[in-house]
Amino acid sequence: MASTWTPDSWQAKEARHLPSYPDAQALDKVTGTLANFPPLVFAGEARALKADLAEVAAGKGFLLQGGDCAESFAEFHPNNIRDTFRVLLQMAVVLTFASKQPVVKVGRMAGQFAKPRSSPVEVQDGVELPSYLGDNINGIDFTAESRIPDPQRLLQAYSQSAATLNLLRAFSTGGYANLRQVHQWTLDFMGRSPWADRFAEVSNRIGEALDFMQACGIDPQTVPQLQGTSFYTSHEALHLAYEQAMTRRDSLTGDWYDTSAHMLWIGDRTRFEGSAHVEFLRGVGNPLGMKCGPSMSPDELLRQLDLLNPGREAGRITLISRFGDEKVEAGLAPLVRAVKREGHPVVWSCDPMHGNVIKAESGFKTRPFDRILKEVRGFFAVHRAEGTHAGGIHIEMTGQDVTECVGGAIAISDERLADRYHTHCDPRLNAAQSIELAFLLADMLNQEAVERAQRAA
Repeated sequence: MASTWTPDSWQAKEARHLPSYPDAQALDKVTGTLANFPPLVFAGEARALKADLAEVAAGKGFLLQGGDCAESFAEFHPNNIRDTFRVLLQMAVVLTFASKQPVVKVGRMAGQFAKPRSSPVEVQDGVELPSYLGDNINGIDFTAESRIPDPQRLLQAYSQSAATLNLLRAFSTGGYANLRQVHQWTLDFMGRSPWADRFAEVSNRIGEALDFMQACGIDPQTVPQLQGTSFYTSHEALHLAYEQAMTRRDSLTGDWYDTSAHMLWIGDRTRFEGSAHVEFLRGVGNPLGMKCGPSMSPDELLRQLDLLNPGREAGRITLISRFGDEKVEAGLAPLVRAVKREGHPVVWSCDPMHGNVIKAESGFKTRPFDRILKEVRGFFAVHRAEGTHAGGIHIEMTGQDVTECVGGAIAISDERLADRYHTHCDPRLNAAQSIELAFLLADMLNQEAVERAQRAA
């Protein structure tokens, strides 16, 4: 990392998609308060995630990253956190059992509040107001007062993130994630879905394996790998004043870490050359993600990789492709070839959500499940052709029984979108759709493993 970097050096660069506060002094007071608050995560945890991701980059694991499009204050409830965590565990069990590889679990949780918007203003019935930018900045209610950026919301976001992390740590290490609980992880609203039956079959096979291990003297109550799981948090590092306030120097290594999350990513709108967001993140030691879409050229990607990971540290960078189902194969292949040619050790992950948003006839913004699946298949096809590892999936999902994405085995129709359309921003997969996607992913991972073995033979 360049010696000229400081936690505030981003302020000399071009910053896009940052809120404009009417009272700059009020913002400074809040960020000064946050700078003295305890860290939300610790540097050692971030290093542990980086080590796990280094294994994925080497083709020895898979990254599962998922959660809300944007967390909200209104939907903050322990049951919602539990249900999303449970679905991610269900998906991870399916993927681990099918692929015979470890699955690194990272939630879009405990900090995923701010959202870049395509327009700075929103118009309803002829009235123009500033766009909603996320609950840590302004309110979703379409009123002039609600849309004024309020720095006090950053304090509420910190508090909610701390409480969410506390619960996630309890779930992941306190027995809830014990593999013995797998029999209880079916969701009532999956009903007669074929995926529910298939998950029960896998669940029973895992139970038989645990019975065998226990008969051999391996007790799930005393083996850490069976009693709990590692679970990490992530969000888009969009609000740079907040991220700077949460940046601390590690007492063990002297390196800087952004303690707001284990992993931070740079969005497609903020990863341009000369970006303040790139400048900030190049100096922190966390694992980083970067969205790669149709506007990114291979040369630009290589320049960004040289800037963000000059030491070519494995596990440091996850590249998250988001092209859309029609563009993924043509757009992704040149990027994969360039990175492979230059020898950068990256995790390749697929975001099949952001390029597949459509407006339904009912007027709701939605994402068709078949398009999501088609982009994932295209992602795997590119890596199969290039001889590289399709290393992860990045999805917007929830454990709630929402009706926001059409299609899937449960066949949500356009007419049903209004039933339970609760998202604060973009449409999310519900639990049943998420688990269905996990089974389909597992088939792709199995195929990749077979072909890898054939190449090695």
